[in-house]
Amino acid sequence: MERKLTTKTIVITGMFAAVIAVLAQIAIPMPSGVPITLQTFAIALTGAVLGARLGTAATGIYILLGAVGVPVFSNFTGGLAIIAGKTGGFIWGFLFLALLCGAGATLKNKPLGVAAGLIGLIACHLLGTLQFSFLTGMNFPESALLVSVPYLPKDILSLILAYALGLQIRKQLLRAAILPPQAPKKAPL
Repeated sequence: MERKLTTKTIVITGMFAAVIAVLAQIAIPMPSGVPITLQTFAIALTGAVLGARLGTAATGIYILLGAVGVPVFSNFTGGLAIIAGKTGGFIWGFLFLALLCGAGATLKNKPLGVAAGLIGLIACHLLGTLQFSFLTGMNFPESALLVSVPYLPKDILSLILAYALGLQIRKQLLRAAILPPQAPKKAPL
């Protein structure tokens, strides 16, 4: 099935990359070097609203902007050093979070949709913890207790709120023909 790239889809994808960049700036620094931010909420919202393909594209645009030095990451940072640094694994993990939140948003079964997003969140935390562990020399369990476990309750709540809000926004954008139509998928048995 061929999907036509329209001006509307390009604009909405770029707008959501900007939403991610703005919400990333709402950050509370932490001693571990991994700040508390609204990035998880922004990524999950982007996936839920735009779906897997466009949500992952918007997240990829956000990451590429940051990689070339545009200060879109938390605390107005950017550059390859951030992606290759202690928090970079979480940034790469955002691609999986957007992909799976987007896939979950198109499922008819809402609990399975949230579960798909939670799997994306786990992938994001796993990549973030692995990179942090590798770069700091800490073992994986110590790293997880420092940079993942304390953030999980906030991130799970962020994901659920983003999913609920995102589905409502998605419905309105589909109704207004801003997003390309897509039939909800049944979850595999």
